[in-house]
Amino acid sequence: MIEVRQLTRVFRTYKKQPGFWGGVKGLFHRQFEDTAAARDVSFDIKEGEFVGFLGPNGAGKTTTLKMLSGLIYPTSGTARVGGFDPSKRENAYRRIFALVLGQKNQLWWDLPAIESFHLIRAIYGLPADSFKATLDELVALLDVGHKLNVMVRELSLGERMKMELIAALLHRPRVLFLDEPTIGLDVVSQKAVRNFLREYNQRHRVTILLTSHYMADIKELCERVIVIHKGTKIYDGALARLETSSGARKKIISFVPALAEGAEVASAAFPDTWQSQHGTTSRAPDGKFTLTVPGDKVVAVSQEVLSTGPVADITIEDVPLEDVIAELFQSR
Repeated sequence: MIEVRQLTRVFRTYKKQPGFWGGVKGLFHRQFEDTAAARDVSFDIKEGEFVGFLGPNGAGKTTTLKMLSGLIYPTSGTARVGGFDPSKRENAYRRIFALVLGQKNQLWWDLPAIESFHLIRAIYGLPADSFKATLDELVALLDVGHKLNVMVRELSLGERMKMELIAALLHRPRVLFLDEPTIGLDVVSQKAVRNFLREYNQRHRVTILLTSHYMADIKELCERVIVIHKGTKIYDGALARLETSSGARKKIISFVPALAEGAEVASAAFPDTWQSQHGTTSRAPDGKFTLTVPGDKVVAVSQEVLSTGPVADITIEDVPLEDVIAELFQSR
């Protein structure tokens, strides 16, 4: 469904010197800086796949989505979405994809959402019966029927995002580009949006490319992720494999020394300078120890802790996905 080959986008920016005379000098001699927002990015996405697109701010995620949507032209490289070249901006292509930007609105601010939906129906020339069927399905999935006649500016952030998703899906696109759709939403709204996207993807096999800084979105929705850093792709594969990569092969063991029989016993067993023989050890002001150890040393470290002194509580968990991603960025 999506084929990207060596896609590159270079932005040229003018570097103005400060002050009035800096502006005058710029009239006669200008300095420019070229920045590659995306550099030789290549990947393929099959029909019906739900793929996470990860990277830090400024990595080139949104730029790539805009090139795939035809909003900006690539400097070099090629892309095909559903057999179309996005840079040609053909009307037939515009009918098979939708782009949702979490920080931009496409609905008319001073009108109820239902008015914008009817405008979209007219733009795409949708038959009345199919429009109503699609709208009813989306409204039911997102549970916003009681908000259709409320002006968009009076909706909460979560309700506006639900309306944005409905507007993007009214023409039944085959490809959906989502750029941080849950940004700024509370946990309840985030969960509602995630549940909707999962169910909609399963029902209609729409191809979805999702960018998000919330790892909960990625873990719950995507089996495959593409990681981009400084405009360059550094990982493309299964999320499960990324979670078992170098950083995720480690485990975190946290424990609190027992103080039931008196603080002097516990402090003697686990002084502030106590260190495990494996991995790294740190102690919080509240007395809680946190150990980051290799996965194959979990049993040995647990035995070491329990044999050193009494423990009130102990937990063993995987390294958070956010830390795995951060470690991957830092290694680059």
